[in-house]
Amino acid sequence: MLDLLITNANLADGRTGMSVAVRDGKIVEVAPHITAQAQETVDCGGMLLSPTFVDPHFHMDATLSYGLPRVNASGTLLEGIALWGELKPTLTADAIIERALTYCDWAVAKGLLAIRSHVDTSDPSLLAVEALLEVKRCVAPYLDLQLVAFPQDGVLRTKGGVDNLKRALDLGVDVVGGIPHFERTMADGAASVKLLCEIAAERGKLVDMHCDESDDPLSRHIETLAFETQRLGLHGRVTGSHCTSMHSMDNYYVSKLLPLIAESQVSVVANPLINITLQGRHDTYPKRRGMTRVPELLAAGVNVAFGHDCVMDPWYSLGSGDMLEVAHMGLHVAQMTSQSAMRQCFEAVTTNAAYVMHLQGYGLDVGCDASFVLLQARDPIEAIRLRATRLKVFRNGKLISTSHSSTAMLSIAERPSTVDWIQPR
Repeated sequence: MLDLLITNANLADGRTGMSVAVRDGKIVEVAPHITAQAQETVDCGGMLLSPTFVDPHFHMDATLSYGLPRVNASGTLLEGIALWGELKPTLTADAIIERALTYCDWAVAKGLLAIRSHVDTSDPSLLAVEALLEVKRCVAPYLDLQLVAFPQDGVLRTKGGVDNLKRALDLGVDVVGGIPHFERTMADGAASVKLLCEIAAERGKLVDMHCDESDDPLSRHIETLAFETQRLGLHGRVTGSHCTSMHSMDNYYVSKLLPLIAESQVSVVANPLINITLQGRHDTYPKRRGMTRVPELLAAGVNVAFGHDCVMDPWYSLGSGDMLEVAHMGLHVAQMTSQSAMRQCFEAVTTNAAYVMHLQGYGLDVGCDASFVLLQARDPIEAIRLRATRLKVFRNGKLISTSHSSTAMLSIAERPSTVDWIQPR
């Protein structure tokens, strides 16, 4: 007897009419038209069954704080950082926890069950760190929350910055973070990358560095990050996030840089919604859009994922935890409009993002956790186009969220009575 049998599902790899059998929270069989007794059977009706969405770059300590203490009037990264600095002295653990738990509720309803969140370690009290560690404990039954020790004000620029970061790791934070382009000099930025990678190597941690989140074509800390990854043997354990300066770099230099990133097995996380909002603010016209070179990185063999980065905080006033909205924006900004490229954008918020986080048991294969989302779409491209409704969300074989299908009622003579925006085939 199975616990759960999913039938008549389309999968992201193009297979149709598939069944997924679940027992004890694990996938035990994936095949066409499985006929077996199950305590619960779900007929997908030819809709898309996908692994759950993954956000490999977020700031949960700041989420849902928009307007506190005021709104970012210039829309720039630097004013956002200054605003966060103003807000930090007024923060309480309870407020951080309440906002973060609310956001996790939103995420679950959107089929987003794994989030890597950077948490600011610049404050010696480590208030935000302890708050998000409590959130991690609370949400563990239904959401994987991975925390990055993030020295928002610069690990060398901040008095006690290195000490604070190490204490955060001692408390149980998972990943070593950094922000080299915010150090006082380019040399200090490179020194911080070296130092932080050495800490990660010594402690056996992953690395996720805010890298070159700038319009400056000479901000090249991703090169240092790739070098330190090679030197310390951290291959496959390191991520460079944002890398927006790459959009302004000289093409000849990039032709050298891309193979170095690929050789070091450094992943890159672009954050389409935020990168195009914060970057290019000092331009008149032509106005740069600031997202890193996603198609070129993918062509070079680099694992590229998309993150949400912010939702209603000092840097970004919008968002709802919808990773399909992220993929939709990434597709447009990167001009990834071929069939294969659009599917790559779907992978950027699912399988590629799961690789960044080193998630175990992720996917729709035998032996994986039975965590998946049923979308009101027949394939990944249609899912992105519609930002498809998450009809059902499962965690380890248990249904944890449901939504009504998205339809409109029409009252027009000789026309259908309902519309669901799915192209007839």
